[in-house]
Amino acid sequence: MELFKIGFLNVTIVDVFDILLVSFIFYRLYMVMRGTVAAQIFVGLILILGFSFIAQASNLKAMNWILRTLTDIWVIAFIVLFQPELRRLLILLGRNRIVRSFIKLDVEESIEEIVGASAELARKHHGMLVVIVRSTGIRTFVDTGTPLQARISKALLVSIFNPRSPLHDGAVVVHDRIIEAARVTLPLSQTSTIGDTVLGMRHRAALGISEQADVIVVLVSEETGKISITDNGILIRGLTTQELRHELYTRLSLMPQKSAKSVWKILKSQQ
Repeated sequence: MELFKIGFLNVTIVDVFDILLVSFIFYRLYMVMRGTVAAQIFVGLILILGFSFIAQASNLKAMNWILRTLTDIWVIAFIVLFQPELRRLLILLGRNRIVRSFIKLDVEESIEEIVGASAELARKHHGMLVVIVRSTGIRTFVDTGTPLQARISKALLVSIFNPRSPLHDGAVVVHDRIIEAARVTLPLSQTSTIGDTVLGMRHRAALGISEQADVIVVLVSEETGKISITDNGILIRGLTTQELRHELYTRLSLMPQKSAKSVWKILKSQQ
C-alpha cells in the first residue's frame, strides 16, 4: 500500500517499517559501542553507507563500483575492528529473558553450598571468588585453571579457599552442581574505583568476568570479610547470607519474581 511519493520514489508501509527496523538496529549497536573507540568507527561506517545510498540514487557508476569493492572486504574488516563489541552484543542477547527461558539450570544445591561457604569464609576473613555460569560457558577462562569436575560442597569450597591451599589463589568456576576448575585466571575490569573506594584485584576480576560473560560472581573480601556479588558489570557489596541467598535465587531465575519478593520479606523479618 503506497503512503506517499517523493520524486520517483514510492513509499509504502513496508518501506517505513524497514526504515524503522534498520534505525532501531543501528541505534542499539551504537548504544552498545558508545564510549569506545569503535563508536567513532561506527559513525564513519554510517556516513559511508549514507554516501553509498546517495551515489546509487544519483547513478554515480564509478563511485558505486568503488563502494561495491570496499563492501567485499568490509565484512572481514568489520569483524576484526568490532570483535570486542560484537562479543558484548552477543552476551547481551544471551542475557535476554526469552533466551534464558530455554536454559534450565540445576543450581539450587550449588546456591546453598556457596552461601554456606561464604558465611564461613567471611567469618574467618578468608578471600573467596566463585563464578556461577548462567547461560554461556567460559571455556577460555576455565582452561587457565586446574580442572576438578567435582560435585560442589561447602566443605570443598572452604578447603579450596583456605590460604594454605595451593588452589586458593584465583577463581572457582561452577556450572550447575559441578566445580569445573579452581585457580582460574579472570580478566580484570577497567574500573578500579567505585566512589571513594579503591577496588582490589579480586573485586576487579569479579567485575571483569561479569562484563564479558553471562555469569554471577560471589566473592568474599579477605580484608573486610564482606560478601559481595557482581552481575552484568555491577557490584553489590556488603550482603548478609540471607541477602546473598535471595539475590542468587532471584538472579538465577529459580523462583518467580512475586515469590522472590515474598521470600525477601520473610528473610528480612527473620533478621
